[in-house]
Amino acid sequence: MPKALHWLWIAAVIIGLDLLTKQWALSSLLPYRPVPLLPYFDLTLMFNPGAAFSFLSDQGGWQRWFFIVLASLVTIGLVIWLLKLEAGERLVAVALSLIIGGAVGNLIDRIYHGHVIDFIDLYYIAESCLPLFGNVIRDGITQCHWPTFNIADSAISIGVVLMLFDAFVRGDKSQP
Repeated sequence: MPKALHWLWIAAVIIGLDLLTKQWALSSLLPYRPVPLLPYFDLTLMFNPGAAFSFLSDQGGWQRWFFIVLASLVTIGLVIWLLKLEAGERLVAVALSLIIGGAVGNLIDRIYHGHVIDFIDLYYIAESCLPLFGNVIRDGITQCHWPTFNIADSAISIGVVLMLFDAFVRGDKSQP
């Protein structure tokens, strides 16, 4: 087995954590009813038939199959990329494994549920919200909510940040 595939244990851990936390959310939370956990952090069960930031969520259902095919192709491409990594590219291997795990976690949701299960709800208080933040008024106070997300989304985001960091660090070293 190529050494690069040994990094897939990270993807397996992400998939397992993602599935467990989503199952917990489904069995413990009521849809769209926030449960305050910490200041500016609620648990709110939501269902997203679209992509990031609910992109294409208002379509007639075709997006489910589009995102299933897209996530499958991207995952295959990332595994191939992982196989082609050099021995010293550990940070990229970790990043790819995080992204693969997150992609597969959300792919499983789309296949079995027809949508992605989200439940992590972060927000801040302000007079008006920045772009991408949803505006919710509770008790006369404006809460600016980041789109609700899950463990898979977090893994994908962390993986992308690690890849960008690696690109900048290695890019600087390759300069004369």
